[in-house]
Amino acid sequence: MRAAKTNTAIRQDQIARSALVLIARHGFHRLSMAGVARAVGVVPSGIYRHYRNKDEVLDAVLELISRRLLANVAAAKAETPDALERLERVLMAHVKLIRSDVPIPRVVFSEAVFTGHRRRRKRVHRIFQEYLGEVADIIREGQRAGRLRAGLSPDTLSVMFLGLVQPAAILCVMNGGKFDVTGHAERAWQIFSEMIQGDTPRPISTPTKATSRGRATIQQ
Repeated sequence: MRAAKTNTAIRQDQIARSALVLIARHGFHRLSMAGVARAVGVVPSGIYRHYRNKDEVLDAVLELISRRLLANVAAAKAETPDALERLERVLMAHVKLIRSDVPIPRVVFSEAVFTGHRRRRKRVHRIFQEYLGEVADIIREGQRAGRLRAGLSPDTLSVMFLGLVQPAAILCVMNGGKFDVTGHAERAWQIFSEMIQGDTPRPISTPTKATSRGRATIQQ
């Protein structure tokens, strides 16, 4: 029974990942259960065992996106105790998701999500609220440690933090990937980090295998 549950979870993840790739390449309206089945390498009935229709597949895609965003935050927290370093790593991990072969904004901001589907819009809102909540927690910890300026709203700063890259992500999608999201994020981070840092210097920590890589691990 346990092996069957494991296999089910693996197959569902494969389906969600394949659907994400197809949506990014061709758009949601061209997505079909048969196309997902071909991408996964199974017959269509193999998809219907896990998801009843295309809407349920898109729900799984949104859940996959949520896991990727939160995994980036968890990786940054595991790699360094310093709040500014954590925020920078989360930001650049977000950029890497945008610059990947499967640009997340094309799915999140597609018509399929925001046009006439109230429940799914609410799901996307919850995804970003949870993500921003994790960022706000990093900011609060940094403020308590004196690493970040006290008196600034962590919730407001978390939205500003997302604003460092999200409009650039939309421009990148609109411009066929030609907008330099990475360069923009690096320059915007320099300005933002100078604005929010406190008086306490960066803590000295013992380097780990993870921190020596210099960037948060991205869950692909």
